[in-house]
Amino acid sequence: MTANIFGPVPSRRLGRSLGIDLVPFKTCTYDCIYCQIYVNRSLHQLKNGSFIFTQPKSAKSSRTIALTPSTILMLREYQEKQKLEHEMLGTSLADGDLVFSNLEGKPLRPNTITRAWTTLAAKCGLKVIRLHDARHTHASLMLKQGIHPKVVQERLGHSSIQMTIDTYSHVAPGIQEAAAKRFDEILNHKTESESIKTSG
Repeated sequence: MTANIFGPVPSRRLGRSLGIDLVPFKTCTYDCIYCQIYVNRSLHQLKNGSFIFTQPKSAKSSRTIALTPSTILMLREYQEKQKLEHEMLGTSLADGDLVFSNLEGKPLRPNTITRAWTTLAAKCGLKVIRLHDARHTHASLMLKQGIHPKVVQERLGHSSIQMTIDTYSHVAPGIQEAAAKRFDEILNHKTESESIKTSG
């Protein structure tokens, strides 16, 4: 099953739901079986307040992003909540409806997302940061865990891997240290294995 979604995944302006741009808005579909979302179109708000769908700005912007099982579970629970709300209103939830929208099925405005993000962070006792900064946190944590920059580039939709490396060069020292430590562990393991074989 797939459904339209916009709001945070791993873009570049005011927030993303599941890392997707809100300004300009981005929409995508998510797949509960394969735990993926597909970024395939953009949603722009015009000066008159209306919204239009367009193609992503570049080939790299159209992409598939893997989601964690816990994220998919959260989306399923949220969808059930949506269904109940529609039943109370005497309406039905269509496959093409946006996942994050108002009760009329229309896109949420950027300031609505920002306000909800700030309120939730405060309730959780967390330092309030820009929603867009959560994207940077996501990328930085992945790089520090040794995830290849190419994977991070694809998740963020950067036009090139060089852009990803340049943007997150501040985490490079930590990555270099981790790589050196890992290399040392490999060498030590190899030496220990050879010693065991020789003594045996």
